[in-house]
Amino acid sequence: MSSATVIHSARLVSGGDTVPDAWVRFEGDRVVGRGIGDGWRDADGRAAGEVTDAAGRVLAPGFIDLHCHGGGGASAEEGEDALGTVLATHRAHGTTRSVLSLVTAAVDELETRLAAIARVAASDPLLLGSHLEGPFLDHEFRGAHDPARLRRADAEAIDRLLAAADGSLRQITIAPEHDGAAEAIARFTDAGAAVAVGHTGADFDTALRAFDAGAAILTHAFNGMRGIHHRAPGPVVAAMHADHVTLEVINDGVHVHPDVVRLAFAGAPGRVALVTDAMAATGSADGRYVLGSLEVDVVDGVARLAEGGSIAGSTLTQDVALRRAVLEARLSLEDAVTAVTMTPAAAIGRAHDLGRLEPGYAADAVLLGDDLEVEAVWAAGVRRS
Repeated sequence: MSSATVIHSARLVSGGDTVPDAWVRFEGDRVVGRGIGDGWRDADGRAAGEVTDAAGRVLAPGFIDLHCHGGGGASAEEGEDALGTVLATHRAHGTTRSVLSLVTAAVDELETRLAAIARVAASDPLLLGSHLEGPFLDHEFRGAHDPARLRRADAEAIDRLLAAADGSLRQITIAPEHDGAAEAIARFTDAGAAVAVGHTGADFDTALRAFDAGAAILTHAFNGMRGIHHRAPGPVVAAMHADHVTLEVINDGVHVHPDVVRLAFAGAPGRVALVTDAMAATGSADGRYVLGSLEVDVVDGVARLAEGGSIAGSTLTQDVALRRAVLEARLSLEDAVTAVTMTPAAAIGRAHDLGRLEPGYAADAVLLGDDLEVEAVWAAGVRRS
């Protein structure tokens, strides 16, 4: 019989609701029971296996990050050993399932990096797969992507990238205004990858056509795209308009103002996914790093390109994003938790088994103190911190 874990006397925040004096039971890597009061006890008044008294603290599903480049001094480009460092760094902050992101590079380099992520994902269910943030991006809105490596989408490149990912590509960011983008959206969508609009100069109508064609995510909303103007609403409002689209938001206090974060939640209720866009310096020291092929300086936790000064990812973790959502953007705890659990799970087609603490779902959980600091993490039923 699989080992069992019970967490009881919790303030359970899951599925958009809060339930006091709640308990959940894990067996193996699944949730097998949930209730309130003393229902967790066996006939002898105890419970077999590991028992944790939450003592009224918040218990939430494990956090999910759709957009993460690195952490702990390592990046997703650096091979299989580095991937473990990245995942462990973010797991300590409550992220139990991660999609790892690759910046723009030559197709042959991306093939190697996609294949490494695919190999690790095949044996580690906590790595959900890969996100290609490029190379099919717009030059003007490229942000921290090497302009020499940007390219138009073509059938050969698409086929090579999909083959290298071997079914593990979860998301790809595309600028939809360029030649080949429409065909790329169709091809990647047919292959089961979520297509995101981002790093784009697209106007409202162009973005909306991409969403109508199957794109379903807006990469880090407000960043790497045209802003909202009252006569030219741009891709953010197009994403709000298209009710199947998930808006990524980097809630680090640098990329997006807290009141604009609140605006996003109001404009797309239940469709905002908080993401980190974290790079290697996350959980590590300030200094000089490399993001893809570009040098980045991190000063006071803020990452910018050494040449040009463009923001180059973040040093954010999902627990900080959650706290900022509640304390600075003045969102409810339920909405903030949804944005790091249910919404990202749904964005990549995993709403059926990730993002909630209910029977049949993954045994991923985060115990938070009164200050919303992470106190314990369970991933696939195993306590990790």
